[in-house]
Amino acid sequence: MKIRFISFFLALSLIAGLSVTSKVSAQRVSKFGATAEDSVECIMNLSLYSEFYKQWKSSGYKNTSVNDAFGPWRQVLLNCPAARLGTYVDGVKMITYYIQREKIIDTKNAYIDTLMMLYDTRIEHFAKEGYVLGRKGVALYQFRNKDYEEAFNILTRSVEIEGNASYPDVLVFLMRATKKMVNEDKISEDIIFDNYDVCSKIIEANLEANADNERKLANWENVRGNIDLIFEPFATCEAIINIYTPKFQENPDDLKMLKKLTRLLDRKKCTEDQLYFDATVKLYDLEPSPESAYLIGKMLMKNQKYGKAVDYLKEGEKIDDSETRADCFLYIAECYRNLNNYSSARTYALKSAKERPDNGNPYIMIGDMYAASTKSCGGNEIEKKAIYWVAVDKYMKAKRVDPEVADIANDRIRSYSIYFPPKEDIFFHNLNEGDEYIVECWINEKTTVRAAKN
Repeated sequence: MKIRFISFFLALSLIAGLSVTSKVSAQRVSKFGATAEDSVECIMNLSLYSEFYKQWKSSGYKNTSVNDAFGPWRQVLLNCPAARLGTYVDGVKMITYYIQREKIIDTKNAYIDTLMMLYDTRIEHFAKEGYVLGRKGVALYQFRNKDYEEAFNILTRSVEIEGNASYPDVLVFLMRATKKMVNEDKISEDIIFDNYDVCSKIIEANLEANADNERKLANWENVRGNIDLIFEPFATCEAIINIYTPKFQENPDDLKMLKKLTRLLDRKKCTEDQLYFDATVKLYDLEPSPESAYLIGKMLMKNQKYGKAVDYLKEGEKIDDSETRADCFLYIAECYRNLNNYSSARTYALKSAKERPDNGNPYIMIGDMYAASTKSCGGNEIEKKAIYWVAVDKYMKAKRVDPEVADIANDRIRSYSIYFPPKEDIFFHNLNEGDEYIVECWINEKTTVRAAKN
């Protein structure tokens, strides 16, 4: 009980000391104090706490050296708060240690208050407000969940300042706090849609920026999964449409709202509703861009207006994101395919494959168009059946680059291989299995002679 009382006293006295830190520090002429005595005392306490802290750290933060470090550390913080940034980094570690082990609620709360003041004092002396507020908000939500509203405000401010530089856990806890705020009727439900949009854009920016870093990429993918999980209960198309339809009707020229709405509807695959089409068209009218043209093109394609869809989708070639460009090119290919313009469809399917080499769907599409050309291409039986060779080539390519389409490709290969010409027909046309063969018509592609298996 005595130890707990001392811990409580230390925590409370540190809070009291921090409350006057700014007044005292304003009178100091250097980071170590106004007088030589101040400087000597600060340097001595800094050395003492640092030595004990090292011992604690070397034990894996398990031995009792933390108790020896805490006293001189407190003196450094109170009397020379601008001495070094490490005072705050080490302090967070020590105070968190006490918070996690304290059983008495009042003492635990005193430590949490100390931790919050420590973050504020760090901002005062070492700036980096956005980053530090992120750490403060996460810690508050973790250690005192009942203060979720304060944590929400802190985390919101952090993300506003940091933007794409926000730390992953800050986004996760912002969404948790937002969800809690909505559930407790502290804010309207549309705020969680707003924050989901903000977090998603930051995540996407970091995924793109860390495309070559597997560890960071996996971390951001995990964050996206957590964000989606938190948002999932609110993410029905019906809810999105109910919330945003009145907003769109009241202010259809709100560019920021339109961008947010179209991204959200597209991300959640809520593209069948008229709101999606109306919003994307309005967005394009107000601010023509490859992105808004792409969205309109997708909607027109789904409505089977393939010719008009192509006109919009072609603007998607200017989109910066290669994944989106790959999708855009594949949609153009699908439109041309439905317009029976197989040659143009193949051109754009190959463009899509170039943007995303590990996607087998463009090759499946090309194989299907080849197989569909047997009635219009070829002057004799061998020329017609040779088309199945190039079709199967494309299916083989599809499953080679993309194992996810292997089942589709194998089904097609089985279906069309039976139409290969028999050996006697091959021999009759002065060909041998394994020979190179050029399939003409619009296909104009080299392949290998193969016979149907008995």
